[in-house]
Order: sequence, then structure tokens, then C-alpha cells
Amino acid sequence: MTNALTPDEIERYKRHILLPEVGGEGQQKLKAARVLVIGAGGLGAPILQYLAAAGVGTLGIADDDHVSLSNLQRQVIHDSGTLNDLKTESAAQAIARLNPHVRVVRFEERFSEGFAAMHLKGFNLLIDGSDNFDTRYAAADAAEAAKVPLVTGAVGRFDGTVTVLKPYELDEEGVLNPSYRDLFPIKPPQGLLPNCAETGVIGALTGVIGTLMAMEAIKLITGIGEPLVGRLLSYDSLAASFNTIRYRRRRS
Repeated sequence: MTNALTPDEIERYKRHILLPEVGGEGQQKLKAARVLVIGAGGLGAPILQYLAAAGVGTLGIADDDHVSLSNLQRQVIHDSGTLNDLKTESAAQAIARLNPHVRVVRFEERFSEGFAAMHLKGFNLLIDGSDNFDTRYAAADAAEAAKVPLVTGAVGRFDGTVTVLKPYELDEEGVLNPSYRDLFPIKPPQGLLPNCAETGVIGALTGVIGTLMAMEAIKLITGIGEPLVGRLLSYDSLAASFNTIRYRRRRS
């Protein structure tokens, strides 16, 4: 079997394999998975680290930015020794140190409709850790068209959200699952919402949300649990509280 686990991998992933819900079969699914992560920044850093540690076989990284000093407060996959390097390069080096069994595919460009048309077909899961609505809408539209599950998250100053989108599948009532545009029908005008460079963001928050996104990805890949399809999970770090909002496909 091409996805058979080596003795080294069996030892490395022993704590996964001991879980009946995951086991050797689930670990082989992780090894066979091809996941594309948009952004190697605040959200992308923990996503990439935990998916690499979990044994996801192929990780694609789409990011055209370079590591800057102000990134290091939250983008923990990078460090002072990688300042000014491409984030994809810095992240790939960190992943290689963490788990040499993971193949990294680097894309030094922004995710767009054209990018998706060229590259998304090579992956079976998309994770959006971007920080702008143009990319979020592009990712959601591309994933829906390609019938690829999408894990998407966002952070504000002290709060964040996570959801999973599979709008091409039917729910238990035979209705199509909601799309990103059912949750956010209209893209906010550019410049209306400030970004973290203008308002700030608490660094550990991106770790919380990014790790939740990685967990949703693992659930989707292995088929365990109930992914956040049709549910928006929100986290308020100052109140230390989680809330879940259910949403459905809008009626035309």
C-alpha cells in the first residue's frame, strides 16, 4: 500500500493510533491527504504545525509575503532567524524539522480565482487562514465549484470564528448545506473593516483559532466527529467563552 505506515511513522503517531476513532486506518488517511493552506501567518502557523505533526502527507502553502519582525508575536512557525525570508520557505523549513515525512508544496503567490483553477484540483481539502475578504470569498467560491471541503477562520482583536463549508452536499433533511455567502451575503467594501496592522491582535488568539481549524481538518480527513458544517463557532478570549451559531442555506 502506498500509504502504509513505516515503523518510524507507527512510533511517531502512536498516540493517534491508540485512539479507536482514528487507529491505523485514520492515520493512513492523514498520510494520503493533500491539504492546501492559504496563508502562513497567524492562523496558518498553528494550522501547518499541527497538521504536519499529525502526519498529513502533503501540505500546500500559498503565501507571497516575507517574514517581518512584527509577525513573530503570533506567527510562531517563523523565528528571528528567518526574518525577510519568504513565509513559504520559512514554514517549509520548520515543517521539515518537525516531520520529515511531510511533503511541502510552496506557492509564492496569493490565492485567487486563477490560482484555484490551476492548483486546487491537486488537493482534497482547502483551509483559509487569510486576513482579507477578497481571499475568503475567492476561496469559498473556488472550493464550492471544485467540491472540496473548506475550513475557514478569522480573528479580530480578541475574538475569532471558525466554520466548515461543504455546500455541494445535502444535510440530513435533504437540503444543500449552506455556503459562505449564506453566512456573509455581501462582501464588505474594501477599507471598511480595519485589519490587525491597524487595530492590533492578541497573539495567542491566532493559536487558539488556528488550532481549532487544524482539528476540523483532521476530523474531515479521518471522518471522525461532527465538523462545523452549518455552525459558526465563535471565541471571546477576554470572556473565555465559546458560542455556536447555526446557519442554513438561504431560500431563493
